[in-house]
Amino acid sequence: MNPLALSPEKYRQAYERIMHLAQNYLSEIDQRSCFPGLSGAEATDLFAGPLPEQGTGLAALDDLTKVINASRAQGPRFFGYVLGSGEPIAAGADLLASVLNQNVTAWRSGPAAVSIEHLVVGWLAQAIGCAGFRGSLTGGGSAANLMALAMAREARLPANEHGIREVGTVYASEQAHMSIAKAVALLGIGRDHLRLIACDDKFRIRIDLLQQSISADLRAGKRPIAIVGSAGTVVTGSVDPLNELAAIAKDTDAWFHIDGAYGALAAIARPQQFAGMELANSVSLDPHKWLYQPLDCGGLLFRDAAHARHTFSFTGDYAMSLQENPLEDFAFFDESLELSRRFRALKLWLSLRYHGVSGFRQQIENDLDCAKLLASLVEAEPELELLAPVPLSAVCFRYLSQSVRLNSEQLDELNLRILRNVQQRGRVYLSNATIHGKFALRACVVNHRTTPADIEAVVDEVLKVGRGFFSEAQS
Repeated sequence: MNPLALSPEKYRQAYERIMHLAQNYLSEIDQRSCFPGLSGAEATDLFAGPLPEQGTGLAALDDLTKVINASRAQGPRFFGYVLGSGEPIAAGADLLASVLNQNVTAWRSGPAAVSIEHLVVGWLAQAIGCAGFRGSLTGGGSAANLMALAMAREARLPANEHGIREVGTVYASEQAHMSIAKAVALLGIGRDHLRLIACDDKFRIRIDLLQQSISADLRAGKRPIAIVGSAGTVVTGSVDPLNELAAIAKDTDAWFHIDGAYGALAAIARPQQFAGMELANSVSLDPHKWLYQPLDCGGLLFRDAAHARHTFSFTGDYAMSLQENPLEDFAFFDESLELSRRFRALKLWLSLRYHGVSGFRQQIENDLDCAKLLASLVEAEPELELLAPVPLSAVCFRYLSQSVRLNSEQLDELNLRILRNVQQRGRVYLSNATIHGKFALRACVVNHRTTPADIEAVVDEVLKVGRGFFSEAQS
């Protein structure tokens, strides 16, 4: 007897119930609170219990409602972080991917999965103006950035065999994502050799300061390994001058990597904002952000697969291919960090075929328009202040009291209180940022459910909460 094997009837009963829960959740997501009203201790207690010795069968599914109710709903008024909205066709494909349980490590272990991932990676490259690039899907932008900088290090300062033997430097703006500093540390380059270059008033890396930094390092005998350009910084969505960075990278023989986890896929709708992306050696991107895919679905594109193989190929006898056909001999583990890999491409393949790239292009345009609308509403309201330009879909602003004069520290404290209160109320969800030392409220629109009415709710909530603090103080 195989205790984990289910009959077809039990499969059907379990899956029908799960699908019913999913359908109900999606049908009411617009009405759900953006943040569950429970504490950390309450969440822990909700699921606490001993390791079950005996199974309960279908009764185990009863607590899935608790899971749903204790989860953060990414409805149309969720504007925190840079988090996509879980497009439902892709979510359905993810269930099938789990059922198929393909290990997308090599063609022989998942023929359909590997073939579809190759296809989808090519589609992504074409969509952002990097036709001909290869690559793979990853867990997210952090993994993609780590892999890209590993390729850069091995291409410019080989270390795989004997370790790092000379000092190399990596350059990025002060607005670069934290994963860049993590990657530099993990790769043994050292954070002391990461140069974070100051930005201009639009939060783009300053070319003059970059050139000065590189020149100083060259005089000191240090080798430039990589220049990292941002195609959508996580705080403001700024896009570095990619053409200029590409030229400097070429002149200094540095690897040019573009961190496009937030913004690169917006090139589907606004290619002119990302001119120069095609000149990169590698580009990271996150379909689980601006292609609205369920987590996880990141990606790394690269110009030359030989660099990927040189960096990552190391195969034990147990994984050696016996195939002679080059397509059937392919292994992702020769070009990436991962060995075991899930079938991430299925959801993206199905979602793109269902909606077409034109559907995604229009939705990205809608998000960009919603961000512009929010910026205009903030600028039109005397009690609010826009703190940064809005090149993509991140809007940073703060509340200003019109009735009480506050200093900078008091304004920071007030806006922190407003943020916490807005989050707890659950009507909209905002995150925070620091802009020129000022505490900012931050709304990022990467949600296929968001409408202009949801944008107006952001302003309504912030004003209501901000004014409420002063009304309470006066009473």
